[in-house]
Amino acid sequence: MKSERFMELLLPKLGLLAWTLLAFLIVFFLLKKMAWPAIIKGLRDRENSIAESLATAQKVKEEMALMKSENEALLAKAREERAQLLKEARETKDKIINEAKDQAKAEANKIVVEAQAAINAQKMAALTEVKNQVGKLVIEVSEKVLRKELSNKEAQEAHIKGLVDGVKLN
Repeated sequence: MKSERFMELLLPKLGLLAWTLLAFLIVFFLLKKMAWPAIIKGLRDRENSIAESLATAQKVKEEMALMKSENEALLAKAREERAQLLKEARETKDKIINEAKDQAKAEANKIVVEAQAAINAQKMAALTEVKNQVGKLVIEVSEKVLRKELSNKEAQEAHIKGLVDGVKLN
């Protein structure tokens, strides 16, 4: 008994099978006419969207790789320019320092030469002054000696005679 009922459930009757088939075909044709185009269109749109997204991602990836290599090239160029600028700055600094040293040496030599010239000029002026004073002193002393010696007339004549005799001998 139980097995008969169970068998009835597994083996449907011909009328039930026909109506089920008819309902299935009606639903199938309705879905085919109305739902399938929308579903297929949605799937195609999704497929196209995914393909475009993949293509865009690939393009962005290539652009990023290109930009990365360009950035690396720019960084290398910037480092090279920085190194060149630092080198030029060091050279300019050394040149300025050397020029300042040379100028300072030239100024020092000029000051030494001017000081030596001033010292020599003052030395010559002092020697001239000393000679002038010595000459004045000699004249004053000679004048005093001659006045004392030639204070009388006989001494003057004797002195003049001695000078004349001295001139004739030379």
